[in-house]
Order: sequence, then C-alpha cells, then structure tokens
Amino acid sequence: MNSLLLVNVESVQRKARRGSELSATVAAIFLNNRRSLIWSVMRIVRDAQTAEDVAQETYVRAVRAAETAPIEHVEAFLHQTARNLAINHKRRHDMRGRIERSDLPDTDVENIASSAPSQEAALIQRQRLRCLHAAIAKLPERARTVWLLSRIEKWPYPRIAEHLGVSPNTVFNDLKLAHAHCVEALAKVDRC
Repeated sequence: MNSLLLVNVESVQRKARRGSELSATVAAIFLNNRRSLIWSVMRIVRDAQTAEDVAQETYVRAVRAAETAPIEHVEAFLHQTARNLAINHKRRHDMRGRIERSDLPDTDVENIASSAPSQEAALIQRQRLRCLHAAIAKLPERARTVWLLSRIEKWPYPRIAEHLGVSPNTVFNDLKLAHAHCVEALAKVDRC
C-alpha cells in the first residue's frame, strides 16, 4: 500500500515538474515573440492598450494549455491564439459600436424614462400599503393569523389548520373573508 502511494506521489511530482518546465518554455517563447504578437494583434484591433491586453491574455491561455497537454509548436500556438483573441475582441467591439451610441447629446440621454416609479406612484403605493395594514388590523384575530400564515409565511392550508386547531375548510373561509376585506379596503382607496 505504501509503495503504491509513493509511486503516485512521485508520478504527481514528475507531472508538476514537467508542467512547470512547459510553463517556463512557454514564457521564454512568449517573451521572445511578444513584440511580434503585439504588432500582429495591433493590425486587427487598432489600439495599443488593447493589443497589450490581448497579448497578455494569449500568454495566460498558453500557460493553461501547456499545463493540461503538451504544445508541439508553441510559437504557432501563441500567434494563432493571439489572432483568435484579437478577432473575438474586434467582433465584440464592433457589436457594441452598433448597439451603443456615444454621439448622443446629453439632453437626449437625460430624457430617457427611468424604470423607477415616479414620486407620485411611490406615494400611492405607500398609501395603499398603509390601507392594507389597517384592513388587516381590523380583521378578527383568527382570520388575521390565517392571512399572515398563508400570504406572508406561505404555509399550506393543512398546516395552518393543524397549527390553529381548526379544519382546512375553516382556514379557507377565514382566508376568503380576509381577502375580501383587503380587496374592499383597497378599492375604497383607489376610488378616491
């Protein structure tokens, strides 16, 4: 058993050394070809900072790939990865350019309707909520408890019935009474 464990540990250590050697090889080849990679990416993306970022992402991906499997032609792999990343970046950038507009005047942007409710709508909702609280407070205690357990706590009718010591039909009737009382109270507020 110990010899099997020792063999597995040695195997893992060999793989780790091989992976770090591959990473070092990728790093050395990347550094030798860095300028060439950046210029080839620059021809696609037309931005120096983006070209630097794409080259860095190329290195990261190449190291990850070298850790999972050996790369036969590291230089070609780096150039192809850089090219693919640059093309992907260009596509995303072009798509954003078609969707996003930077040439709009500030007044147009400021006049876009907000999805937030207006102050008036918020005031109306607060008024309706106060009315609902008052309506629930006026309910008989059992009906109020049934409503709270059903609508707020999301308890099923049989559980409420067991908790209160009543039948599920009584729970249903109490909930129907509470619901009708709340609807009537909200209708009065809406009519005003």
